[in-house]
Amino acid sequence: MLEIAVQMDPLERINFAGDSTFALMLEAKRRGHRLWFYTPDLLSLDGGRVIARAHRIDVFDEPGHYYALGEAREIDLNEMDVVLLRQDPPFDLAYITSTHFLERVQSRVLVVNDPAHVRNAPEKVFVMDFPDLMPPTALTRDRATIEAFRARHGDIVMKPLYGHGGAAVFKVAQRDPNFGSLFDMFHTLFREPWVVQRFLPEVAQGDKRILLIDGVAMGAINRVPAQDDIRSNMVRGGAAAVTQLDAREQEICDRLGPELKKRGLIFVGIDVIGGFLTEINVTSPTGLRALKRIGGPDLTAPLFDVIERSLATLRADS
Repeated sequence: MLEIAVQMDPLERINFAGDSTFALMLEAKRRGHRLWFYTPDLLSLDGGRVIARAHRIDVFDEPGHYYALGEAREIDLNEMDVVLLRQDPPFDLAYITSTHFLERVQSRVLVVNDPAHVRNAPEKVFVMDFPDLMPPTALTRDRATIEAFRARHGDIVMKPLYGHGGAAVFKVAQRDPNFGSLFDMFHTLFREPWVVQRFLPEVAQGDKRILLIDGVAMGAINRVPAQDDIRSNMVRGGAAAVTQLDAREQEICDRLGPELKKRGLIFVGIDVIGGFLTEINVTSPTGLRALKRIGGPDLTAPLFDVIERSLATLRADS
């Protein structure tokens, strides 16, 4: 039996029917492992100890009765076997700080995904390591740079660098009277650069989420935007269907796989539109429940197989 701590969002915010973290917890229970739940604000560095105010948690795949919590108690993460780093973005200083804390237990505890490489591979920055696989993209907050980009590439998409779930994603035409107001709003709301990317009209046919486990593509969901929306995220009304990879998408996965494996990014979701890579999601990838629900494979078992093998390798090497 393994002791598994899950660092995740508050339970009252979880959509259990579609949540990948919950799917992982169900699989851990099926294998006889013991689960602990805590939120990132209850993680502390006390001298040399990384501790969390955590609850023992039992999980059930039963609508209306998804979990039962024990009393809160302090746990030392060095006494865990696995920590699942699963809270959603925003990828801010609080998230970064938690990765620094979790790095301190990695000599004997398997953290999934590797916290140092999560910190160093934010979704919309890490992807820029593969410019030949991407549509034209700039990370900037400089108006002249954006205007020159629009002049070269026509219609664009603007989105926050550390956003998630399709929030604040805008299509801007090459000549668009809303651009000035939109620029002012972004400049006020976001201190960091934002993403400026050539608009891909192929998004109307779908934005493919491909799930990779230990660097290998294992399943994919084609997400089609709702009418009058460019965002395909299922939380924004996108319709999902199971799909297969074409040759270009397999080429993208083959290029990424060795780098993901080298970085200890065991569970990753990438987004591909019209043969172009747009994001590499490493912080809290989703799609496990959705893929199974629409008739695709259940990837929780092979993912946990990799987690258990990786822990055995860690213990053998330490």
